[in-house]
Amino acid sequence: MAVLTIRKVPEDVRARLRIRAAKAGRSLEAEVRAILAAASSRDEQTKPASSLQELVDRFYGKRKPRRVVDALIKERRKEARSE
Repeated sequence: MAVLTIRKVPEDVRARLRIRAAKAGRSLEAEVRAILAAASSRDEQTKPASSLQELVDRFYGKRKPRRVVDALIKERRKEARSE
């Protein structure tokens, strides 16, 4: 596992994290690990299709149809019905 050092964390933030950790029955370090793990997985899982479309648009610009994501979703749904 990697080691992560976070400098200059405000004292009030550390205090709130310590309280949150105590309520969860964890150490401060374990609580921060849990928060980071949840935040990183949530970002990947909860992005709406519109965000994905914006990303595709940035990559392809005008070279691809504007609604690439819609076409991909439609194609995947069609494949799923035939499975």
